[in-house]
Amino acid sequence: MATYSSPTLQFLGAAGTVTGSRYLVEANGQRVLVDCGLFQGYKQLRERNWAPFPVDPSTIDAVVLTHAHLDHSGYLPALVKQGFRGRIHCTYGSVALCGLLLPDSGHLLEEEAKYAARKGYSKHKEPRPLYTEDDAHRSLKQLKGHDYERDVEVAPGITVRFHPAGHILGAAHVSVDAQGQRLHFSGDLGRQQESLMNPPTPLPACDVLVCESTYGNREHVAIDQEAELAPIIRRVAARGGVIVIPAFAVGRAQTLMLHIARLRERGEIPRIPVYLNSPMAANATGLYHAHHSEHRVSQEDCQRMFEVATFVNTVDESKALNRQRGPMIIISASGMITGGRVLHHVEAFGQDDRNAILLAGYQAGGTRGAALAAGKRTLRMFGREVSIRAEVVQLEGFSGHADAGELLDWMRTAPSAPRVVYLTHGEPDAADTLRGRVQRELGWRARVPEHLDRVALDSPETP
Repeated sequence: MATYSSPTLQFLGAAGTVTGSRYLVEANGQRVLVDCGLFQGYKQLRERNWAPFPVDPSTIDAVVLTHAHLDHSGYLPALVKQGFRGRIHCTYGSVALCGLLLPDSGHLLEEEAKYAARKGYSKHKEPRPLYTEDDAHRSLKQLKGHDYERDVEVAPGITVRFHPAGHILGAAHVSVDAQGQRLHFSGDLGRQQESLMNPPTPLPACDVLVCESTYGNREHVAIDQEAELAPIIRRVAARGGVIVIPAFAVGRAQTLMLHIARLRERGEIPRIPVYLNSPMAANATGLYHAHHSEHRVSQEDCQRMFEVATFVNTVDESKALNRQRGPMIIISASGMITGGRVLHHVEAFGQDDRNAILLAGYQAGGTRGAALAAGKRTLRMFGREVSIRAEVVQLEGFSGHADAGELLDWMRTAPSAPRVVYLTHGEPDAADTLRGRVQRELGWRARVPEHLDRVALDSPETP
């Protein structure tokens, strides 16, 4: 491939949206892709998953992964399917989680295509998945795990270093050194005070910073997670209701189980059945025992978290749950109600006003979770409109993302100012609000890039 006179950065995703993180670094005649996520939410974004990749995947020399969540990793099987043959570099924790998340994603895509074909609600005569479970397993063979705080040459003349980001197990913010320039990618940053994960480590010196802005226009409410959760559980249990909690299988599901276990131990909630209906979340929970250095939870609490719920494994067991009566708690993926078993639980229990749906994390625009959070009381599922009469509660204390103030505080830990900050992975208002604060409060140059923008890293202020 051609050698470029100066290194460049191109925004292939997460520009103007909170999903589909993909950044292409070109330097020393090499191409390195930082993150390879799925687009989720609005249909026009999801359609990008089906568009030809902006560069030929076979010309990409390496992929660097900040963490395993699907909006950062979920396109990897498709990239490999289209010809990418290089290594996928990430932390050991991300290797383990990708081993759960990606095959599960492929399986769900296959199941959704089959279900759409069977029920006839797809516009396609023969609906097909973006990739299959087998495709996902093939992509896993290209993963290579690394320790935090070690320099790794991922392509000739391009070195990366992973730093703990405190978002989920294995999550990293990443330095990339290429052709005399240091880029830094925040990935998804965790919170300074989070019940499960250790906080992110400081921002190292860099020339260019690419920073998430998920909550760039918000400050999290200072609320005790257990104090928020307990009265809701007591209230719904008292009326014999079912509590359905759509939860991200990695991170959020474990946090919820930790707090439910502690509340039950202290007698602050009734001992009603708790079900974790996500084989992936169940498997991920076990990984917290293997990665104690990354989180705050004691061995004892880790065990309680593991034991508080009945794990639901098979499809038949999942269907049987929908025939049970409350009171009970069902934690099930996905967190934004975009797919998976939770759809069937929302359909089964969402139509009864004795029940409740708890939203426990960020709800990206265009998702069913965002619609519920905005007050909508019908959801389109399985080709029809489903009426929602259940109580809907947006939990305020369970975010796994740093808020605007925490992002700024993290930037302040840098020993020197970068030449420019690019605000990505946020809705337009969130990204632009944070841009204004970075400029006013830190005095740093900041920009919100657009989709497919390409910048020269030795003069990054110009598109």
